[in-house]
Amino acid sequence: MVLRSIEQKIEALFEGVFGRAFRTNVQPVELARKLAKEMDDHRVVSVSRVYVPNEYTIYLSPGDREQFEGYENSLLAELEEYLAEHARRESHALLTPPRVALETDDDLALGEFGIATRMVQPRHGHRPDAPEEQVEAGATMIYKPPVATQDTEAASPEELGLEREMAVLSWDGQRLRVDKRRVVLGRSRECDIQVDDANVSRRHAELRQEGTSFWIVDLDSTNGLEVNGKRVKRAKLDPGDSFTIGSTEVTFSTERE
Repeated sequence: MVLRSIEQKIEALFEGVFGRAFRTNVQPVELARKLAKEMDDHRVVSVSRVYVPNEYTIYLSPGDREQFEGYENSLLAELEEYLAEHARRESHALLTPPRVALETDDDLALGEFGIATRMVQPRHGHRPDAPEEQVEAGATMIYKPPVATQDTEAASPEELGLEREMAVLSWDGQRLRVDKRRVVLGRSRECDIQVDDANVSRRHAELRQEGTSFWIVDLDSTNGLEVNGKRVKRAKLDPGDSFTIGSTEVTFSTERE
């Protein structure tokens, strides 16, 4: 009941014109629920406690971020309260009270958003000015609204009852159907996809399926990553796009599972 009450406060905060605008984009209550999901998904079990991330960064498209102008501080306070109550209800342990921040990501389309989590603890007796120590490696999840609907509750294809799309990579006369959500491409035999190219790093890039989107991410390779001829650190891939690692050009497409 407490969580529902906080959700109603978040909804009430954005009623009227502002709330109506968000019914076709990202809704604040949707952010609250996905933040709680990310908290649950990144639990760390110790001897006697279950720890969860205490820092959350929400990445929004420029169009969605603009809608929050003048409301950000109030929204962030409500989201932090929501996470604190969720942790209390689930008996999760937090190293500090939860903190939520907003960032703009030009790679995200309208209605999409990402959530990055971190578990950090302040040093030296929780002094406000002391540097923080990261306990758990950060993780990012991208959420995308359902296709051809104004219902903005982001979900995975499985949650929507849709067939999963699989990535298909083509290079040097080879065609590979990718059945994992995360695969590493590189020269090493330990990579999921080995690319025989002297200019490719041992672990060069990672292909990720996040929600219904596919992303290619540079793993700090020596020669970098290009998507459609443009140097990038990470980029969302659409069917027909190509990316280059070393001297090898890879064409990306999708097909139903």
